[in-house]
Amino acid sequence: MVEMAQKEEAAVGVPRAFVLACFLSNFDRFAITPMLLVIAAGLQVPLASVVLTASGYFFAYGLAQPVWGMLSDRYGRMRVIRLTLALTAVCGALSAFAPNVATLVVLRVATGAFFGAIVPTSLTYVGDTVPVQTRQRALSDLQLALAIGTALATVVAGGIAQLISWRVMFALPAVLAAVLVVWLRNMPEPAKAQAARGPAQQLATVFKQRWSWLVMALGLVEGAVLLGCFTFLAPALEHEGLTSIGAGTVTALYGVGTLVFSRVLKRVALRAAWQLLVTGGIMVTVGFAACAISQSVVGIGIAAVLLGGGWAFMHSSLQTWATTLAPAARGTAVSLFVAALFVGSAIGSALGGPLADSGSYGPLFALAALVAVPLTVVGGVARRRYVPPQG
Repeated sequence: MVEMAQKEEAAVGVPRAFVLACFLSNFDRFAITPMLLVIAAGLQVPLASVVLTASGYFFAYGLAQPVWGMLSDRYGRMRVIRLTLALTAVCGALSAFAPNVATLVVLRVATGAFFGAIVPTSLTYVGDTVPVQTRQRALSDLQLALAIGTALATVVAGGIAQLISWRVMFALPAVLAAVLVVWLRNMPEPAKAQAARGPAQQLATVFKQRWSWLVMALGLVEGAVLLGCFTFLAPALEHEGLTSIGAGTVTALYGVGTLVFSRVLKRVALRAAWQLLVTGGIMVTVGFAACAISQSVVGIGIAAVLLGGGWAFMHSSLQTWATTLAPAARGTAVSLFVAALFVGSAIGSALGGPLADSGSYGPLFALAALVAVPLTVVGGVARRRYVPPQG
């Protein structure tokens, strides 16, 4: 019965187990930052030491993306996702019992590296099993799961850590990851998954497509603008006098925006891909313009909702595009796109840091809005002209 249900799910879109896996990936990744102070107090160490658990996790998460993509092309999507979920469960459970900060840092870095396989492999699975004409609609389910994971983690992680224990927040995703391993044990490999290929062949297959270079560049800039500059929404509110809890609540509207606009996207996903991308780009531009004008609760709140919409429309459009670049090495192509996104987010937050340190949030957000304009124009024009390779 389970195998029959899995086959039916795969036929209509994204299996529910993949949706939950993507939710867990973002939930685990975004849960750490609200708990840093509590963990530092619990382990009786300086905050700077505990911050390594977050930065190390993020670094490993992004760095591992191409590795998992190439492994999924060579050994299969399901082998990679079952293995990494199992290792995630082990590392997550051990994190909950870490006796000291050094052990915790090592375990969280390993957890980030293994969780880094989930999103690109899930995207690749959709690329293998869903026709390109309806693929963006299917990917909106994964976008929704990621948005809910982000919003829920930022809202509840700090509270649970404060009221119960930060160790619970590491144990919960580990338990659910173990459940998913069992759930996915009979999930078949998609028919389009490729046979064994060497890493050099996989990379060559992706980069011989001239469009691959452009899509990776667009992902890099999107990461810098949308993810990198989003980081400064909450600090901007705190700079205006709002408490950290209040700032977190306002920026959580990003999750609401992603939730609402992901549902809208599902209704209009059959429209031209370039139109969806441009729609998302306009929302990103207007959102950053709104908070450039005013860093009040209203200005930042409007921005958070519109940036959520931009993520739903523009990012899912770029993701869908990435799944079409190199059918013979789809896992590699998708993982490289995701890696470019995370590298871009690191660049964006690094470049925005000096402006944030000086309290110049208005110019920072204005610059983000300005960069979003060519991102939207170039992305829209290129997507309209794009002809996917056969395969």
